[in-house]
Amino acid sequence: MKYYELDKNERKLVKDFEAGAFRSVKNVRNERVRYKQYARHTLNKARNINIRLSDRDLQKIKALAAQKGLPYQTFISSLLHQHSHSER
Repeated sequence: MKYYELDKNERKLVKDFEAGAFRSVKNVRNERVRYKQYARHTLNKARNINIRLSDRDLQKIKALAAQKGLPYQTFISSLLHQHSHSER
């Protein structure tokens, strides 16, 4: 089994799961359908963009992505998605 280093939030999730803190939601089928739709819309790659970054910034981004075990373009996409959906 491959070992993955967990961050603080992931460790808390594992701890809570093992303690039985999670409960099933009502209407699980409806919730599954709803979240499948969210995933489908989130993962839909509708457009490509080109962006210019400094070499230094790109190297830092690649290093961060490697630490997380992600391709750097996927990492950049996830950062943009998180930022565009964050509450301000």
